[in-house]
Amino acid sequence: MPVTNISEAKAQLSALIERVLTGEEIIIGKAGKPVARLVKYERPTGPRQPGALKGRIRIAEDFDELPEDLQDAFGVSGS
Repeated sequence: MPVTNISEAKAQLSALIERVLTGEEIIIGKAGKPVARLVKYERPTGPRQPGALKGRIRIAEDFDELPEDLQDAFGVSGS
């Protein structure tokens, strides 16, 4: 698969997108070296999974407390 340089890609973006839609993969290079890959976007096919991040996200105990410097910046007083 040929490498397309950045200036060529900018000038021919619509044509490159059409090629990608047919299943082709486009490599974009800078100074002759590959730096990006243009591929067709594939939407996830399955349903979303509620709770997929359970146990991987932590909310700090002070999440709802606005720091004093931000209270001053927003013109509100602490409770």
